[in-house]
Amino acid sequence: MDSLTEIMCPPYPADVLPELERLLQERRLAARFQPVITLEDGGLLGFEGLIRGPSDSSLHAPLVLFDAARRLGRLSELEYLCRETVIAAFAAQGGQGKLLLNVDPGAMVVQPGDQSRTLAWIEQAGLSPREVVIELTEATPGLDYAQLRHAVAHYRSLGFAIAIDDLGEGFSSLRLWSELEPDFVKIDKHFVQGAHADPIKWQFLESIARIARNSRTQVIAEGIETPAELAVVRECGIPLGQGYLFGRPEPRPEYRPEPEHFRSEQVLDASVPAGAEASVASLVHYVAPLAPETTNEEVFARFERDPELYAQPVVADGVPLGLIARNHFMDAYARPYRRELYGHRPCTMYLDRHALVIDRRMSLQQLSDLITQLDPKHLVQGFIITDSGRYLGLGNGHALLREITRLQLEAARHANPLTNLPGNVPIQREIDARLKRGEPFVAAYLDLDHFKPYNDIYGFRRGDDILRLVGELLREHTDPARDFVGHIGGDDFIVLWGSPDWQERTEALLRTFDARIPEFYHPEDRARGGIEAEDRQGRTVFFPLCALSVGAVVIDEPQRYESHHAVAEAASVAKKMAKKTPGSSLFVERRRQK
Repeated sequence: MDSLTEIMCPPYPADVLPELERLLQERRLAARFQPVITLEDGGLLGFEGLIRGPSDSSLHAPLVLFDAARRLGRLSELEYLCRETVIAAFAAQGGQGKLLLNVDPGAMVVQPGDQSRTLAWIEQAGLSPREVVIELTEATPGLDYAQLRHAVAHYRSLGFAIAIDDLGEGFSSLRLWSELEPDFVKIDKHFVQGAHADPIKWQFLESIARIARNSRTQVIAEGIETPAELAVVRECGIPLGQGYLFGRPEPRPEYRPEPEHFRSEQVLDASVPAGAEASVASLVHYVAPLAPETTNEEVFARFERDPELYAQPVVADGVPLGLIARNHFMDAYARPYRRELYGHRPCTMYLDRHALVIDRRMSLQQLSDLITQLDPKHLVQGFIITDSGRYLGLGNGHALLREITRLQLEAARHANPLTNLPGNVPIQREIDARLKRGEPFVAAYLDLDHFKPYNDIYGFRRGDDILRLVGELLREHTDPARDFVGHIGGDDFIVLWGSPDWQERTEALLRTFDARIPEFYHPEDRARGGIEAEDRQGRTVFFPLCALSVGAVVIDEPQRYESHHAVAEAASVAKKMAKKTPGSSLFVERRRQK
């Protein structure tokens, strides 16, 4: 062994081999189980089976244990003992859901009878292959992918599902995805942890989720430790998750859901920077006001000193009287004898008393709509911004356009890539903005019924077509000047109604949806009114055609709702009530928030 090899792979102490030998002979391994959950509602998918060495041994940590076995030529023995230990412990303790069983891809193609051994242990434990997901760990260098495809196909023929671990950790995991077309892929925790503060990680998660939808693969995000990370993962459309936020690896396969993590039914609890609300307040540029008695010569001198000054406000006792626009004043004042005749007169003679005055609480969208209907001069000379009638500063058309463009770019970044509707961050901000303005509205939560079995039978690509249909119908039945439409994620949408005829619009939406949905089914399924598919317990069940459930909450006293959390919770309850009625339905909750 050369010196570099000795540095990179130092020899193990002499007592490690006997310790590993004793561990294998005495089968001194302990199973640990970590829950994998559905991020839509916090339900349980199953548990990943992990392994630990003896607590009083230097081989307790799995990385040390497997590294020692690999370098001492005992990896295959350890691999099989781990599988047997995990399977037996899961079954003995009545584990619920699926068991995600770690398997070395190299062992699948090198060791003869690999599948038969695993199947025998599963049958001895009283489990079914349909309850087990073979989770392929890091690929061995030089792996024969053709042989691996053959081995995986054999596992699948027995009823096992296939998962790939640590996607993104290396090129091998990406190739495994391409070669094997797995049922699940697990994103390495590196891309999950801190994703709420890292645009690159966020974009990676969105890209993987998009690829997975098109390849009928379910994504599991590993390493979720904080509510902020959970929020980002959910917004990216990733359906499954695992991490300390839901449970650490424990000796017993038990899961204790925390409703707090799912109380907003996917509405993102992201921190919003101060001042991020899209209101006129973001445009304020303070310009020292003039008193009504200020002379025209003083106004001229001030314009001369500051070429960037486009207008000067005139204010009396804190209340704005109007604006003196640069272009109008300089043109008029430059005419012959004007300066000599009017230089010492009050500036009010050039005052535009019809200048636009806007309260800082007005939304940028409202201002944009208003200013495009008025004289174009307001874009050039600007407008006065007040706070409850008191002068705050000036705004101008350039700043308005710049801020709207910034918000549009930000909205595009947070838009759902499938429907291009605003995602969770804009939804949260819009709800909070309406509450802050004290603006009555109706929050309607829309959810597709029987959508999962449709995806299982027809595929995610056809399912995406239904989601696009919902997005299109929502746009058709809402008024963009009054209503806000958002795509929470998956098959969940939200409408913040401002239109007074919102109920009639919703009922028309449901009628149109019911008329259109049959076209997404095969003729034989349309004829019998649904499809047969497996439910969450693996039983074959008849599911009717997809329907749309709408739970609406009338927010007629916004001050009673503290934030978007309270609105989301109320809308979630209304949505669950709507889902109790077969077919497309609307449930309206009119109770007042305490």
